[in-house]
Amino acid sequence: MTPLSTTADTLAYQLAVIGMYLDLPDTPANVSLSDQQLARRWCERGVPLRTVETALLLGSLRRLLRPAAAPRLAPVRSLAYFQPVVEELLQMPVPDGYCVYLQGKMKAYLRDHPGLDPHVSSP
Repeated sequence: MTPLSTTADTLAYQLAVIGMYLDLPDTPANVSLSDQQLARRWCERGVPLRTVETALLLGSLRRLLRPAAAPRLAPVRSLAYFQPVVEELLQMPVPDGYCVYLQGKMKAYLRDHPGLDPHVSSP
């Protein structure tokens, strides 16, 4: 992992992470200061954006793809929810195409559950 060096790089990284986070179902409409700080810490540690994206998708899909009889979980309230998944992926990296696979799984899930898609307005 190579940390990014400039303030502009750090800001771009933070904005990318926050954008991915807000694009997930069952996440808040706004981010907190602690969410912004966590994104900055990941940047300072040199956590690749692809690893963060994979962690966000994997963590979200683990929540969503539960047995039908299982009770629905409360919405995610903080980016920190995904910290253990980021650490898991740093310890055990996944194959290169895994993020694309997860993107497809998320698209399919949201297609079947449009009420959870943050990009679809509720009537």
